[in-house]
Amino acid sequence: MEAREIIARRVAQEVRAGTLVNLGIGLPSMVAGFVAADAGVFFQAENGVIGLGARPPEGMEDPDLTDAGGGFVTAVPGAAAIDSAMSFGLIRGGHIDMTVLGGLEVNRLGQLANWMIPGKFVPGMGGAMDLVTGAKRVVVAMTHTNQGHSKIVQECALPLTSLRQVDLVVTELAVIEPAEDGLHLIERAPGVSVDQIRAATDADLAIPDTVPEMSL
Repeated sequence: MEAREIIARRVAQEVRAGTLVNLGIGLPSMVAGFVAADAGVFFQAENGVIGLGARPPEGMEDPDLTDAGGGFVTAVPGAAAIDSAMSFGLIRGGHIDMTVLGGLEVNRLGQLANWMIPGKFVPGMGGAMDLVTGAKRVVVAMTHTNQGHSKIVQECALPLTSLRQVDLVVTELAVIEPAEDGLHLIERAPGVSVDQIRAATDADLAIPDTVPEMSL
């Protein structure tokens, strides 16, 4: 199983029935494909769609039905299209139960950097700041390293998206829960040892005597 699928499958387990869940662009959008269509969950994208489904089969894409990043999606029964003002009203008003966002870095305090790399062109922050600030629960879905460098660091070198501490970080190696006293390792991926996780992580981790494997 490739890294992105491991992450998306594990994040999907955090999704609860009867909730409104925002999915960020890229890897987070894969989460919808691992949640049953009849699970009673409505996925939202800030471009104005509530009721996102999984990516459509090849050749069945609808150019008018995309997520916030322009990726093709499907719509589940009961889905709705809304304007951006209402979409951001939901986000800023605290009505999003959970958001799943990609990440460039997460620091020892559980703060996220995910919107820009200095010197590289970006069109803007998009909804990242609003989502990290406004959603009731923030889950970061990202690979553990980038070109061999840890993305879970003592201090972020990149601009922070928000000062808020995120609620959970899921990578292809581990599930990490930020708390007031630091980052806690709570699960490891199948076949991955604690030593491997420690070696791939720059930030200090609180590690219990027994770390269970993810159930995928």
